[in-house]
Amino acid sequence: MKAKLVPIVSIVVGIGTALVLYYGGRDAVSSGLTGGSIFIFLNYISKMYKPMQDISKIMDSYSKADVGYERVKEVVESSGEMCDAPNAKALPPLKGDIEFDHVSFGYDRGCEILHDISFRVKPGQTVALVGPTGSGKSTIINLVPRFYDPDAGVIKVDGLDVKTVQQKSLRDQISFVLQDTVLFSGTIWDNIAYGNPAASSAEIKRAADIANATEFIDKLPNKFDTEVGERGLTLSGGQRQRIAIARALVRKSPVLILDEPSSGLDAESEQLVFEALDRLMEGKTSLVVAHRLSTIRKADCIFVLVAGKIVECGTHDELMRLEQGEYRKLHDIQFNEAEHVPAL
Repeated sequence: MKAKLVPIVSIVVGIGTALVLYYGGRDAVSSGLTGGSIFIFLNYISKMYKPMQDISKIMDSYSKADVGYERVKEVVESSGEMCDAPNAKALPPLKGDIEFDHVSFGYDRGCEILHDISFRVKPGQTVALVGPTGSGKSTIINLVPRFYDPDAGVIKVDGLDVKTVQQKSLRDQISFVLQDTVLFSGTIWDNIAYGNPAASSAEIKRAADIANATEFIDKLPNKFDTEVGERGLTLSGGQRQRIAIARALVRKSPVLILDEPSSGLDAESEQLVFEALDRLMEGKTSLVVAHRLSTIRKADCIFVLVAGKIVECGTHDELMRLEQGEYRKLHDIQFNEAEHVPAL
């Protein structure tokens, strides 16, 4: 509406002003109309046009408010796609056993992303998911906390179908460290404590120590009380990741999901993040989505996905022995790219 109404009003104002000047100038020549009279006419007409311009702005604001209302209404009236079953029970403390039993899934019906996926992660194991972009790695980790339900098959935690347990009790026992760390406007202390509001001061400080975060926090003007800004804009990528790791540590959950947490970091920050991740994963069941294969050499098992199917599985050494294997191909491509990066 603004694109139409504001130009129309501006054109009317321009034409009206031009007409006053034209007739006023003509009368001034022919009948002795003074310049002061013309000025008064222009002043009157500007006062008349101002309400018209204000109305055009009000109509624009009304249109924006109407669109905003429709969007808010749509969100408020929508119900979550994933709902607890009527007889869903609270999940007891997890040991960390995760099983995919012939799972297939697609975001749209008739367009499957995952095809007949089956694997098991035993408590305390670290499992890595690797493969080309679009192979289904992130989809798998989204199914574990039940952000989506599979179209076929069953996902179990400690032998229980995730559909039969309360979502909150499931997600409360899972920690996430993602590629794009989400920090909110507030202090570093608040962002770490967000993982567990009941955590004590000693637990938060210990988590920061383990995550290698104290090293930079102590150098800040207000230390733990330093404001980080929206999405942590005042911190570097490595610093944000270490705060995210500290947050996951205070959460003390038995299951950990990592989605390429070291992506985009410089060598020094990457090393600090790796050390913190090793401490974080100790004793936890960990699912790691990895694009850089150097980050998952120590994984207990690596699953290689291609087009939504698991085509290989094994340790790093086992998969490297498959000369024509997909993992070996991915590894060689990354190794060759690293060799040909020009020195700065």
